[in-house]
Amino acid sequence: MTTSQPLIRADDLDAPLARRDGASVSRRQYLADVRALAARLPEAGPMLNISADRYRFAVGLGAAMLRGQANLMPPNHTPDTVARLRTLFPSSYALGDAEAPEVALPLVRHADTPAATEAATTVPRIDGAALAALVLTSGSTGAPLPHAKHWGLLVRNTRAGAQRLARQMGRASLAGVSLVATVPAQHMYGFESTVLIALLGGAAFDTARPFFPADIAAALARAPRPRMLVTTPFHLKMLLDSGVALPAVDLTLCATAPLSPQLALRAEAALAAPLLEIYGCTEAGQVASRRSTEGAEWHTFDDLHISGDGAEAVVQGGHVPQPTLLADVLEVVDAQTFRLLGRSNDLLNIAGKRSSLGHLNYHLNSIAGVQDGAFWMPPDASDGGVVRPVAFVVAPELAADALHERVLAGLRERVDAAFLPRRIVAVAALPREAGTGKLPAGAFAAWADRVLAAAHD
Repeated sequence: MTTSQPLIRADDLDAPLARRDGASVSRRQYLADVRALAARLPEAGPMLNISADRYRFAVGLGAAMLRGQANLMPPNHTPDTVARLRTLFPSSYALGDAEAPEVALPLVRHADTPAATEAATTVPRIDGAALAALVLTSGSTGAPLPHAKHWGLLVRNTRAGAQRLARQMGRASLAGVSLVATVPAQHMYGFESTVLIALLGGAAFDTARPFFPADIAAALARAPRPRMLVTTPFHLKMLLDSGVALPAVDLTLCATAPLSPQLALRAEAALAAPLLEIYGCTEAGQVASRRSTEGAEWHTFDDLHISGDGAEAVVQGGHVPQPTLLADVLEVVDAQTFRLLGRSNDLLNIAGKRSSLGHLNYHLNSIAGVQDGAFWMPPDASDGGVVRPVAFVVAPELAADALHERVLAGLRERVDAAFLPRRIVAVAALPREAGTGKLPAGAFAAWADRVLAAAHD
C-alpha cells in the first residue's frame, strides 16, 4: 500500500508560504484557497497551469491534486504545443490569472479575492502514487514526450534537496527562508526549487518573477533574511553586468548551464553568499549539487548513487527507485561524486578529438568582455573537409576586430585547436527563453541560419 504524503509542511500553518509585494500569505490561507479552487475545477483534467503569479500556480497545483488531476508541464505554451496537448489530452483545460497568456483551451480563472480561512485546518494528504505532474519534453519528431512525476517521489526528492540547501546555509531546515526567483514555476527547475521547496521545505517564495536587474534587486531587498536567490547563469550574468547595487543574500542557487568559475566568484562577492549549482534531468529530477568555487566535482543527494561512466552513467536510490540513464556524459569519481563533461547529444568529434558544445560554451563565456556566447555546429560547416563550429558572441564593448582576436586568443588558451570556431559572429543577443535562459536546439538552429544568411547578404 502506498503511503500518503501531506500537501504542505504542516508544523506551523500561520507561517508564510508566499509574499506578494512584501505582504505575507500564510499556509493556512493557501489551504483555504486550494479547497475553494478545487471545488470550481472541471471534473476531468489534466490542468495546464499558466498562472503567472507563483502563489496562484501553487494553488492550482494543490487544487488539481485534490481533484485527482495531473499538472501538465510542457516546455512552452506556443499554439503548436497547446494543440498537441489537446490532441494527447482531450479533456485538458487551462488555469490562469490576469497576466497569463492566451491559450486555445477551456479556461478557469482564479478567484479575485482570497477564500475564508478557519482557525483549525486539516492538511490534505495525497496518495504517494498519485500522478502530480506530466513533464513534457520535445522528441525528435517534435511530439511532446510525457514524463510522469508521482507525488511520493516528488516529496522525497524535495526533502533531499531542502536538506542539502539547509546544510549549505548552516540551518536545520529551510523554515523561515525567503526565496526570490528569476525562473518560472512552469519549468521543472522553478517548480522544484521554488514551489515544492516552499510547500514541503518550509521556505516562503516571492510571488513575482523579476527579470530586469533593478526588479531583482528590489525583490531581494523586500525579502526578509535569510534569503535565497534562485536563478540561472544567464540571468545571473545579466544581473552582475548591470552594475545595479545588490542586497546581500544567504545563498544563491543556480541551474546547471555554462557557469564559468569567474562568474561564480563574481556572484559570491557581489551577493556576499555561497553559490550552489543544482544538477538534474527530467527523467530523474534533481540529483546532485556543487559549490562551483570549490571545484568541478558534483555530489549526489544522500540517498542516491551513480554507477557506470561516460555516456552510460546511471543514477539510482532515494527518489529514483529504478536505475535511470542520465542524458549527460559523466566522469564518475565514486558512487556519490562525478564530473559533468557535457550533454550526450552535444558531443563533438573533430579530427579524431572529442569535446562538447557545453564545454566550449563554458570556456567562451569565461572570456573577458563576452556577455553571452554559444557555439553552433551548422550541417555544412566544413573547412577543408573538417567540420568546424561557429561561435555567436554578445560583446557590445568590443569592436569586430578586437572581438575576433579576443575570442580566438581566449579559446586557444582553453580548448584544443581542432575546436576553434570557423567564424565568430557578433550579435546583439542570443534567442534565449526569457524564463529559463535556455537555447532550445530547434529555435537556435533556425535563428543561426537566419543570422548567417543575413551576414552573407
